[in-house]
Amino acid sequence: MNRIKLGLLLVLLSLFTLTACSPEDSAQTTAPAQPAPTAEATAPAAPEPAPSGQDSVAGLSWSVPGGWTPQAQRPMRVATYHTPPAHGDTDPGEVAVFYFGPQEGGTVEANVNRWFGQFDQDDGRPTSEVAERETIEVDTMRVTLVRASGTYNAAAGPMAPRADLRPDYRLIGAIAEGPEGAVFFKFTGPDRTVLEQAANFDLLVGSLARD
Repeated sequence: MNRIKLGLLLVLLSLFTLTACSPEDSAQTTAPAQPAPTAEATAPAAPEPAPSGQDSVAGLSWSVPGGWTPQAQRPMRVATYHTPPAHGDTDPGEVAVFYFGPQEGGTVEANVNRWFGQFDQDDGRPTSEVAERETIEVDTMRVTLVRASGTYNAAAGPMAPRADLRPDYRLIGAIAEGPEGAVFFKFTGPDRTVLEQAANFDLLVGSLARD
């Protein structure tokens, strides 16, 4: 009886050994872990900065923000740029640059008053009472900044009749007292469009430099 039990035990051990070493089990080995993709491989490439141009007049230069479109030459203007209209606006913004020569074009005060006079307020107050004005220094040059809004008289010329009136318009202006005289930067357009591009106008002003 003991020999029979011993024989059965040996048979069972042999079957167990064959099952443990079967080809199916040997094929189910764990594959080596693949390295995780690096951030350089998965992160999208950073967008290129918007291109910008450069303009200058009378010993003064400035950078033109990307997205601003230079326009054809116009009388009395050094340059004209159009900015994209904000969502819902039909008119683009317009940045006009003027230079009239050394000691020409009137005083800073006269030009600021003229710009303010081109805007009407709904309550009848003079625009000068609600407009903003400050003076900064850029590359050792004095720059006067002004901001106004209201109904804009877009007719050309200081003596033009009040015919082309545009409500909900805005002005941001800068007068840079450059090495060869004042250079005037006048940005006008629909309120939302000008506000949307105000930071770009600030960048232009901040880029002013003596040639």
